[in-house]
Amino acid sequence: MLNRPYRIATGLFRFVAIASLSIACVSAIAQSPNDTALRGLSPVTTLYKTANGQAALSANLTVTGGIQTGAIPQPTLLPAEEQRQLALRDAAITSANAAQLADALGTALGSAYVARAHYIDRSHFTVASESVTQVLNVALSTSGTHSAIAKFFFANGTTDGKTAATGPAADAMHAANGVTDPFGRAYHLPAGSPNADTYGNSRPFQTEPEFRRIVGRDYFNLVTDNTVYTRGPVMDLINSPSYPSGHTTYGYTASLVLGLLVPDRYPQMIARGAEYGNSRIIVGAHYAMDVLGGRTLALHDMAHLLANDPAYLKSSKVSDFRAAVTQARTDLGHVLESACGKTVAECATEDTSRYSDASAVSAFYAVTQTYGLPVVYPETATKVEDVGKIAPEAGYLLTAAYPSLTLAEADQILTETEGPGGGFLDDGSAFGLYSRINLYEAAVRAASLTKSRAGTK
Repeated sequence: MLNRPYRIATGLFRFVAIASLSIACVSAIAQSPNDTALRGLSPVTTLYKTANGQAALSANLTVTGGIQTGAIPQPTLLPAEEQRQLALRDAAITSANAAQLADALGTALGSAYVARAHYIDRSHFTVASESVTQVLNVALSTSGTHSAIAKFFFANGTTDGKTAATGPAADAMHAANGVTDPFGRAYHLPAGSPNADTYGNSRPFQTEPEFRRIVGRDYFNLVTDNTVYTRGPVMDLINSPSYPSGHTTYGYTASLVLGLLVPDRYPQMIARGAEYGNSRIIVGAHYAMDVLGGRTLALHDMAHLLANDPAYLKSSKVSDFRAAVTQARTDLGHVLESACGKTVAECATEDTSRYSDASAVSAFYAVTQTYGLPVVYPETATKVEDVGKIAPEAGYLLTAAYPSLTLAEADQILTETEGPGGGFLDDGSAFGLYSRINLYEAAVRAASLTKSRAGTK
C-alpha cells in the first residue's frame, strides 16, 4: 500500500487522511456553521487586549524556549537526552497506521501491533486491518482538516493563505477585535518580515533567542537533526503557521483511537498523545499554546465523532462512528492475540516500557495540562465547570472505552478530575472546557471503577 502524504504550498506534510480534500472543500467547511473549532481556538486572537493575556503570551515564549533548550526541566518519562531523541523520532507522522505511537500499548502489545502495522519507508506501510484504517482515517480527517484551516485562519484570516475566510468564526473574531498573527505581533516577528513566516504566526525556531540542535536518528533510522524537520528539506515549516499544532492534533487523535481499540491501555495511550505533543516543543517546532490548542481540538472532535454528531460525520462514509470503533476493536483484538499468544488483557499487563510507572506518567501528564502558563480568565479559574451541563458529549471519550459507564457517570468523572481552569482557551465555552479536561486521570478513574464493578459480579 502506498502512503500519500499531503503537502500544502509551504511544504508541510499533512495527514494522509485529508490528502483528497480540495481547497474548495476546505473553504466550504471554514464558512459553514460547523466552524466551532475556529471559534473555540480564537481566544488566542484577543490575548493582546488584557494584562492577563499579555502575560500569557510572554510566558508562552519563555516556557517554550526553556523546554526546548533544557533550561526548564520537565518530569519526562525518559532521561533528558533520551527524551530529545524520541522527540526527533516523533517529528515524523505515521498517519496511515499510527505505528510510532504504538509503544504505549506496552511491551507485548506494542510489538504485536507494529509486527502487523508498520512503515517500510517514508512511502510504504502496512496496516492492522481495514476497519482500523477506516476509524483512523475518519478521526484524522476530521481533526486534521480543522487544524489545517485554523493555521491560516489565525495567521492571516484566510482558509489557504490567500482566500479570505468568511462566516461565523470570522465574524466573531472581528466583533471581538481579534487580531491575526498574534504570535508574530507579540514576538516582534510579524508576517512577511525578514526570517518570518510569510503568512504569520512564525514558529519558535524563528522567534526564540536560543535554539538547541538535536542530532540523532529519525523514525526511519536516518541520521538527521531537528533543523531538517523544521527548516527542511524533510519538513519545511518556515512558511507554515504555528497555531495550532497539527502534529499534536494528529498525535492525540491517533493515540485516542488506539486507546479506544485497546481499552486496557487507554490511559497510557492518552499519555502518549501528550508526550508526542510535548515533542513538538522539544524540537523547536511549536509553542506550548500550539500544543494546548492541538490537544483541545483533538479531544473536542473525537468526542463529537463518538457522539455520532452528524455534522462531524457527514463528509465520511461512516454513519455510526462508535459502531465502527467497536468493529475495529474486535478485528484488532484478533490480530494482537494472534501475535501475542494470549488474550489482549493478559498481554496488556506485560509492560516494561516508560509507561509502566503510573506515578511518573501522572506527573508528566499533569505538567502538560497547562505548561504553567498564567491564568487568562479568572472567572473560570475559580470554579469547577460541570462537564455534563456544558459539554455532555465529552463523556463519550470514556464510555467508548468503558461501556459499563453511563454518559452521566462519565461526565461526572471528567468534572471531578478536570485540571486547572482559566487558561487561554478556557473562556467559558464548551470548546474551552475541553482545554482543562484531564483525560488521563479521568481514564485511570474510569478503568478502576470498571474493574471494581466487574469484580463484584
